[in-house]
Amino acid sequence: MWHDNETTIDYLNFGVVADACAKLLQQANGQPISVGVSGGWGVGKSSLVRMIAARLDEGTRPEENTYVVVTFNPWLYQDFEGARSALLQMVGDEVLRRASTSEGLLKKAKKLLQRINLLRLVQLGGEAAATIATGIPVGLVGRVLAKAGVLGEQPEGDGGGEQENASSLLKPAEPVSLPNEIQAFRDALEELLEELKITLIVFVDDLDRCLPQTAISTLESIRLLLFLKRSAFVVAADNDFIKGAVRVHFEGTGISDEVATNYFDKLIQVPLHVPRLGVNEAKAYLAMLLLERAKADGKFDEDRFKRALVAVPERLRASWRGDAVTLEFLKSLVDVGNGEMVALMELAEGLAPLLATSSKVNANPRLMKRFLNTVFLRSALAEPQGIQLDLKALAKWHLLERCDEALANELASKVTSADEGRVDALRVAEQTVREGGAPAAPFKDEFFHKEWLSLEPALGELDLRPLLHLSRDTATREFGGDDLTPQGRALRDALQVAIGANDQLTQAIRAAGAIQTEIVMAKVWQLKAPKRTWRQVEDVVPLLEPCKVFPELNAKAAILLAQAPVKDVGPGVVPLLYEQPWTRTTLESWLESPDASRRVKQAIEQAKKGAR
Repeated sequence: MWHDNETTIDYLNFGVVADACAKLLQQANGQPISVGVSGGWGVGKSSLVRMIAARLDEGTRPEENTYVVVTFNPWLYQDFEGARSALLQMVGDEVLRRASTSEGLLKKAKKLLQRINLLRLVQLGGEAAATIATGIPVGLVGRVLAKAGVLGEQPEGDGGGEQENASSLLKPAEPVSLPNEIQAFRDALEELLEELKITLIVFVDDLDRCLPQTAISTLESIRLLLFLKRSAFVVAADNDFIKGAVRVHFEGTGISDEVATNYFDKLIQVPLHVPRLGVNEAKAYLAMLLLERAKADGKFDEDRFKRALVAVPERLRASWRGDAVTLEFLKSLVDVGNGEMVALMELAEGLAPLLATSSKVNANPRLMKRFLNTVFLRSALAEPQGIQLDLKALAKWHLLERCDEALANELASKVTSADEGRVDALRVAEQTVREGGAPAAPFKDEFFHKEWLSLEPALGELDLRPLLHLSRDTATREFGGDDLTPQGRALRDALQVAIGANDQLTQAIRAAGAIQTEIVMAKVWQLKAPKRTWRQVEDVVPLLEPCKVFPELNAKAAILLAQAPVKDVGPGVVPLLYEQPWTRTTLESWLESPDASRRVKQAIEQAKKGAR
């Protein structure tokens, strides 16, 4: 299965964008900068951020500058701790860790942490706020602050000396000025970053997973750290979500879309959008995911996978000049003699256009991963249940479930009344589209339906019951009753593939018995109707062989034979039919029919002469 975590492995040519962003941050040369990585849920913002971080790490020069990347995920702190406090604490802890090798810098870092704690306590209100506002210990919280050295006085016996008292943030009975404390915090942080020779890069991720209140709190905390020398922010979030959060925050004020947009724009200097994916990218992504899975299963060579990892982004970079990700290109990534790997590349080729254009997927990397996870999970569930299904068939059916649930449910409902789980309307529609026509209801003459119908394999030729059984994770499935015994099913399978009389088929007919054989004869006759040419002996075997063993089935077989389209009958089936007396009434009707060909009539006359 494919995990849903961010990655630095580039399947989508995001490396070009990551290079550009990293270069932008490096060229700032210590000047403050903020970048907004925008894109919808699941498009790869987190992966792009990780790629940027990896490139910054490569550009570190310890003697001049070290890029220190702090990744902050406000979603993790939601409902546990204020996102603002958590972000400030994370920055302070990282600076403290970096300063631990120098006693002088360590002292400054501890002082910075004190200021961070002060700002965090301001949010608490009550005794803490009263103590900080007045400089006088109020209640239990105030005494704790005094003991911690936030106030100038410390109780005797605490081990603090004059030096410690001198470094306290507040003096007794001195009211605090919050703006001054904020500025003091910013000055202290900026000074430490300069002395440590580090550029602090704060990546804010998963902001668009947060509740509006948490999102706004995080953006407000960013303001405390923005535009400091040797600092940069990269905020990954969906712009539309941020606008929505701003509206919720200022609910009742009549805020306009323009104001909501400006709120985010004031925080972000450089807007960077995750590239939109098209059919080429969807093909490449699906192919690489399938190759990754095959490599993990030991079915694809490690060296070939590494070559593919280079070749695919190169092809995507050149796609603007017409170097598309074609099936031929995908096949070149694998051993063309390996049928299983070629089939996987064909699967990527077939799925990509539909997953890219469907409004339910839109080539979203996360949704494409989930799609494949479902397909492979169902494949794993098939074998233990005695179900043998092609991976392409599983993918084709799930594609319809994912992109047009209503149509999938309508086809599934037809399986209950369909013979052996085959839906004739689906078979006809697939054949019509392959011949260049427009499909009839319940299908529509539109891109998705026509492309889906043209995908291999043709599901109209298959028993859909196994597919529906495996898709019970999406809907309740009912298949109707099955009136066949195990012997009847064995006969059904044998009669479907029989091309002539043989001992095994005769034994299967006897084992099933007359009642089951009659049921099977009718089922197989109907199942083979779409492929019956009426010109080959095997076309009439399902009627002739059961009647040889059980003559009481002659009447039933005669009724089925009489349904033949006379104009399509060829002379080749006539001699074998005429050998059986129960067929002759039908053959006489063909002889009199104006629709029968001259050669068929000649064959019937010849058979009659030979029988005399």
